[in-house]
Amino acid sequence: MQAVSLATLLPEIKVVRHARARNLRLRVEPTGIRLTVPLFCSKRQIQQFLNQSEQWLLKTWNKQQNQLPQTIVLPEQLLLFNHSQPFQIVQQQQRYIFKFNWDQHILFIRNESPEAALQAAVLGYAKQFLPECLDLVSRQTSLGYGECAIRKPKTRWGSCSSKHDIMLNAALVFMPIQSVRAVCIHELAHTKHFDHSAAFWNEVAKYDENYQEHRRQLKSFQLPAWWYVN
Repeated sequence: MQAVSLATLLPEIKVVRHARARNLRLRVEPTGIRLTVPLFCSKRQIQQFLNQSEQWLLKTWNKQQNQLPQTIVLPEQLLLFNHSQPFQIVQQQQRYIFKFNWDQHILFIRNESPEAALQAAVLGYAKQFLPECLDLVSRQTSLGYGECAIRKPKTRWGSCSSKHDIMLNAALVFMPIQSVRAVCIHELAHTKHFDHSAAFWNEVAKYDENYQEHRRQLKSFQLPAWWYVN
């Protein structure tokens, strides 16, 4: 990973070369800016792209920073995919980092480093329910896969390896079921077409006619500020 500096008003831009990248792609988050580029993209091409994107970067970065609260306040309740009611969040001294009370819809988190505790709870929830969703979609579409991993990447909702192992972003549990299913279909389709060719999108469309709208929803979704606290 390398870093590129564009302007003093912007943070250091992390540049990541990725084997499957076909285009240069910027992602602006409250904690930093990331640029994904193809493996053989030259430094000159990268700098030209950043220069052309400078005004958009400045506007987007400043907008995000202005929206961040001075003090991150945790929510009082949290609605997660695959659960009909929101969980009431209770901070308290306890042995476990987090604990779900499924019957009363309560999420107890340790009051020491509550942001980390809430992140751990979401990750634990995701590891329980997202693989079940992927397995269900796999059976519905007859698209098989290898292993399923749940992680917390910064730039992708999901990925599929050459061995057909699928990674899903834990933050998907913040999304409605239609969006989660769309990501599962997208990654499962890569088991047949390991690219973004016309054949790949035709495969996606077989099982998700509204995939373009779902992609727009995923791209515009803003994750909560506490999710980025390290």
